[in-house]
Amino acid sequence: MAKRDYYEVLGVKKDADDAALKSAFRKLAMVHHPDKNPGDAEAEKKFKELNEAYQVLSDPQKRGAYDRFGHQAFEGGGGGGGPGGFGPDFASSMSDIFEDIFGDVFGGGGQRRGGGRGRERGADLRYNLDITLEEAFKGKNSTIKVPTSITCEACTGTGAKPGSKPKTCSTCGGQGRVRATQGFFSIERTCPTCGGRGEVIEDPCKSCAGAGRVTRERTLAVNVPAGVEDGTRIRLAGEGEAGMRGAPSGDLYIFLGVKPHGFYSRDGADLFCRVPISMVAAALGTEVKVPTLDGKEAVIKVPEGTQSGKQFRLRGRGMPVLRSKEMGDLYVQAVVETPQNLTRRQRELLSEFEKDSSKETSPESHGFFAKVKDFFGGTAN
Repeated sequence: MAKRDYYEVLGVKKDADDAALKSAFRKLAMVHHPDKNPGDAEAEKKFKELNEAYQVLSDPQKRGAYDRFGHQAFEGGGGGGGPGGFGPDFASSMSDIFEDIFGDVFGGGGQRRGGGRGRERGADLRYNLDITLEEAFKGKNSTIKVPTSITCEACTGTGAKPGSKPKTCSTCGGQGRVRATQGFFSIERTCPTCGGRGEVIEDPCKSCAGAGRVTRERTLAVNVPAGVEDGTRIRLAGEGEAGMRGAPSGDLYIFLGVKPHGFYSRDGADLFCRVPISMVAAALGTEVKVPTLDGKEAVIKVPEGTQSGKQFRLRGRGMPVLRSKEMGDLYVQAVVETPQNLTRRQRELLSEFEKDSSKETSPESHGFFAKVKDFFGGTAN
């Protein structure tokens, strides 16, 4: 009997990508899997056909050969090499395919992470550390206290009572996985006896109850480099949660939060601030002293006639660039303050000044109202 087209078997088009192939195979395999159809020879036949089709089409080289020559590409090569031969190599490869696609639905490979045989690496931890802008400018050596799981000192992480050792699991022979065979198909599952560790503890440690780790509060030193920004992440390798029964520890990630500053705002390595200047000082010119984060002062010469919003740039007086010798800039914005609570004499003087004002003293306001007058055809006052 002629074989059906592999694309037809999976119900996909010939230009289907890997994701579409995997999705189609998963849906059909769930329907025709022997575990869901015990004793159904037709379901087993369809399941075998699905496996064969997916094995070819999921492999770029085999798929290319199939697209060019069809089923003939795999004929005449012996029972074990082509998709029609279901020897030990096929059972192993299909076990890997099912583990990749179905995960733990059919006992997949959740134990692979952390080095096999159930030795799962400890979890990564997060710690939030808030610092001031001054500390971000200078850098800081800080100590933090982190509650976490550490290796049990009594059993040195084995989980077994001091003086005893874990024993090889008799169910899986120390492999951490057992193989179940049904018909032509073979699937590996995590050993239910040892949980994938390959060892069992008959006499657990009393200090950690066999876990190989205990919860303690640890004090750690953290070096915060100069120039860090809000959200910077520092990684302390191996300082996370201890792994179960001697497995490697996870990492500790410290997320830095820079507190808002009362005077400066920040954009990358540049700093910004606003400095109020009296109307008279802005008109006549003056010098303004601005404190900087290095503890010194910056002197800004404000020329006469400075308008509100004028920005002055001080090169190299901003924040340090992280892991660099460069410095950002400091931008100072002048805010001209309008006088309030005037005395009678002050009002008189300002009134006299206003009468004597001209285009030379207030060019922007005179120019503005001239444009408005022209716009409205000379009707504006």
